[in-house]
Amino acid sequence: MIRGALLAVTAVAVFTAHASSPARVGVGATEFHLMLSRASVKAGQVVVQLQNDGQDPHDLRLRRIGGTRIYSIPLTGPGRHTDVKLKLLLGKYRLWCSVANHAQLGMRAVLRVRR
Repeated sequence: MIRGALLAVTAVAVFTAHASSPARVGVGATEFHLMLSRASVKAGQVVVQLQNDGQDPHDLRLRRIGGTRIYSIPLTGPGRHTDVKLKLLLGKYRLWCSVANHAQLGMRAVLRVRR
């Protein structure tokens, strides 16, 4: 009986820990392209990881289409990564590198945030 209770408590603890974990999305940056690890994430807490696989420093900006707030991931050097935890609302977000003319050269993407 005690063994069964321990299994039930362990299962609840694992489920609770998983349910409260933030969604994650990786953004790979190279010259001159952004590649998302997934096309969409659930609304709420999201960890965005900028992985600079290029040879130049890159940063990342996110703005919900129709919104005014711009989230920023700071300049990240070649071979480095930066993680930022954000609270994202439902909608589509434009992502771009704001360094020089990188966005105009193709460093843009769209992330969908769903229910």
